[in-house]
Amino acid sequence: MNRTVYSIDGKELRSIDLDEAVFGLPVNEDVIWYAINNELANKRLGTASTKGRGEINGSNAKPFKQKGTGRARRGDKKSPLMVGGGTIFGPKPKDYSYSMPRKAKQLAIKSILSLKVQNDNLKIIEDFSIESGKTKDLVGLLKNFDQGQGPGERTVVVLKDNDAVIKRAGANIPWLSFLSYNRLRAHDLFYGRRVLMLESAAKNLSAFYNADKGASQEAGK
Repeated sequence: MNRTVYSIDGKELRSIDLDEAVFGLPVNEDVIWYAINNELANKRLGTASTKGRGEINGSNAKPFKQKGTGRARRGDKKSPLMVGGGTIFGPKPKDYSYSMPRKAKQLAIKSILSLKVQNDNLKIIEDFSIESGKTKDLVGLLKNFDQGQGPGERTVVVLKDNDAVIKRAGANIPWLSFLSYNRLRAHDLFYGRRVLMLESAAKNLSAFYNADKGASQEAGK
């Protein structure tokens, strides 16, 4: 699969051959849905907690006598029916995270990348760095790749490594996120209106998945 490599000025430079097994697969919507929900579940804190009647501090004495008042009988002030009492079936701390098969995760990422290519929302750009580390320089570069939506559309930049300078330049841009080629997130990729992938990241991504595939084949022998 041949795709155009763009310069940081938004001009066509050359073509690059992308791996069909990564960027040209049929889109599997089901596995994408599972991968995104898995990531959201793993991010949940699960720290919500309430107290039952046995955990409330208070007297066990009856608030008033059983008979003669004309009122409903009460056990104690910690009853869930009393103001300040315990909570019935309230939430408790819970771990919502769960694991997803590695091959399913990889298939989800490949499906999303293939979807972005099909919709022409993925562009390969030459490797660059923001030497100044300034936000305005990075925003000026991203404007060259606007697709008629303006600079505020959700954008994902796929890096070849953990470039701290670029990340610092984009740290205070709310609509921009950075991903390394070997640590892609399905949620960010799927909801990114445009995906800008560095040329080295595209090459490394193909090698990354091919190496993993080769290791799986060797293990199966």
